[in-house]
Amino acid sequence: MERTPKPKPIGYLLNRTDEALTRVMDGTLGEFGLTRLAWQVLNVVRDGQGTTDAEVLSVLAANADAATLTAAIDTTLTGGWTSRPAPDRLALTPDGTRRLTEVDTQVTAFRARSVEGITPEEYGTAVRVLERMIENLEGLGRP
Repeated sequence: MERTPKPKPIGYLLNRTDEALTRVMDGTLGEFGLTRLAWQVLNVVRDGQGTTDAEVLSVLAANADAATLTAAIDTTLTGGWTSRPAPDRLALTPDGTRRLTEVDTQVTAFRARSVEGITPEEYGTAVRVLERMIENLEGLGRP
């Protein structure tokens, strides 16, 4: 009698997915001197006008601890992607804006590869399920 394999726990699969995303994204962005986390910092800065370090830390808090995020911010500064127009503020440099456009092309290709064989409906279902799980679990910590 053949046994049906037991499904892997979702936490295991989420960790494996995140590790794979980070590994491949870091490889994709490495030629630009970026990591996935530094790229995420750039996207927060891109979306703001004189973004503060505190805003970056808040928006990306689920992605890394403060020390790791601060190191990613430093990477964007030393790489010439961002500058400090005022103390504790970050803005994309003109060169950073130009180079980020080049990176966007690579990220678009990466995203397409990562969802090959997954229909838009399947992707939407996966996102909705994960969002619901987050809501359920975040509610457990409250009285």
